[in-house]
Amino acid sequence: MNQLPVQGAQVVSRIAGLLRIVGRKPEGSPLVALVRESGLTRPTVHRLLTSLASEGLLDHDARTGNWVLGPEILLMGSVASARFPLEEIARPSLRRLAEETGESAFFSIRRGSETVCLLREEGSFPVRSFVLHEGVRFPLGVASAGTAIMAFLDDDEQDQLLENWPVHAGPFADTHTEVVVRANLAKTRQTGYAVNPGLVLEGSWGMGAAVFDAAGRPAWALSLTGIEPRFREDRQNFLGRLLMEEAHRITVQLGTPGKELL
Repeated sequence: MNQLPVQGAQVVSRIAGLLRIVGRKPEGSPLVALVRESGLTRPTVHRLLTSLASEGLLDHDARTGNWVLGPEILLMGSVASARFPLEEIARPSLRRLAEETGESAFFSIRRGSETVCLLREEGSFPVRSFVLHEGVRFPLGVASAGTAIMAFLDDDEQDQLLENWPVHAGPFADTHTEVVVRANLAKTRQTGYAVNPGLVLEGSWGMGAAVFDAAGRPAWALSLTGIEPRFREDRQNFLGRLLMEEAHRITVQLGTPGKELL
């Protein structure tokens, strides 16, 4: 009797993990990548994928062989968006940032120990960085959005993340060493905005500013990404000021009764 809830919870966790992996990229993922990233056996992954596809939550792209998000996910997202006015609150800020800077602007949310990119607005500058797009997840403290959020967490929360940093950072641990991250966090607290000097991908820079909830906790972030020459030190103050202005604007809006994001 006690075993059934555990098994059920395990299945739900596995399904949620597979959906997250598939949702990281618009083109989806092949079976071999899902097996590798989930840590599950090939038969288990295939069985779960087939079940999800039968419910319309996933599709199998016969042309590429990739598994992609299905139509039921779109319907669920449409219904959920009515509860969480992401477009209404965040999109105007993204547009202003993209128009004023020419860079690509993003809105990310904190989910546990990760950040997830929710919205994107392309800038006019013809050369772009494609590190970040909707659905991409990074550990907190990795990339500019995650650094901006982590920098303003309570000390206890920061210490928990830093306590076993290589495991938390995962594949980003080599470039985001604990020493580098601690220095980035300290500088972010000082300036109010985060700078990622090509640590995720060489030559691709980013800057971010935290957005706070009604309780004053960093829960979201605005960020800009682009190529290194567009983020040199003489332009960082300008970009940082714009990010903080728009982050403050959203924070104030979120403090209005009835306005909630996820």
